Amino acid sequence: MKLLRYGPLGQEKPGLLDQNGDIRDLSGVVPDIAGAVLSNKELERLRSIDPSTLPRVQGHPRIGPCVGQVGKFICIGLNYSDHAAEPGMAVPPEPIVFMKATSSICGPNDDIEIPRGSEKTDWEVELGIVIGKAAKYVDEAEALEHVAGYCVVNDVSERSFQIEHSGQWTKGKSADTFGPIGPWLVTRDEVSNPQSLQMWLEVDGNRYQNGSTETMVYGAAFLVSYLSQFMSLQPGDVIATGTPPGVGMGMKPPVYLRPGNRVRLGIEGLGQQDQLVRSWNGQG
Repeated sequence: MKLLRYGPLGQEKPGLLDQNGDIRDLSGVVPDIAGAVLSNKELERLRSIDPSTLPRVQGHPRIGPCVGQVGKFICIGLNYSDHAAEPGMAVPPEPIVFMKATSSICGPNDDIEIPRGSEKTDWEVELGIVIGKAAKYVDEAEALEHVAGYCVVNDVSERSFQIEHSGQWTKGKSADTFGPIGPWLVTRDEVSNPQSLQMWLEVDGNRYQNGSTETMVYGAAFLVSYLSQFMSLQPGDVIATGTPPGVGMGMKPPVYLRPGNRVRLGIEGLGQQDQLVRSWNGQG
């Protein structure tokens, strides 16, 4: 089942994608794709509904973030062995954990806004894990039972803010529009193996990232279990699990995003994102 949110910014409605690729309105069934709606019981109820009985959404509405009311946006750094080798960094003995501000979250096809003073805005295609059942001190063997599903994440990053300004990575990861998620949340039952998904990213048609989740150092089940030892994970929390090689910082010479660039990215079975890059317009 592919769940999504559609409509103007801040006014998104819940929906699902039917087998023909049409959006079906779920607003008469659930208030949002968020919180308790992500529980196993509620997802099973949604799965029992015949999509043809739901109103078909006309036209081509904006697709919003696939999860609403995200409480925590947790990220894992250097989690692909081939990506760690790209800048000559060692694979960490434990996952590197940092946060993105939830205010960075936007729709999968919304513009990426280069923040004021940025010269090194970069891209990162990542597998997103969406929590559906609260997790605290869970074992790895049971961890995926706490997952509602998966989505595409572009962990947009400003490398100067992240690395050259010292301190924590969070400030290089949290600008508005730096967290496109979606287009849809693909429920766990449709992803037989989250550690065997092809992923890619292009800028202006040039393929920079072309990897697979099979090279993740710490897999999805381990990460959910690991994080639950340090914080409780709540329904709607999103975990961005790291990126394969091919980021702009790793190019020789480095390549960074500029206004007018078009970024396209996707993960096998989870859909695609398409973003236009623009400068901050002095508002918001």
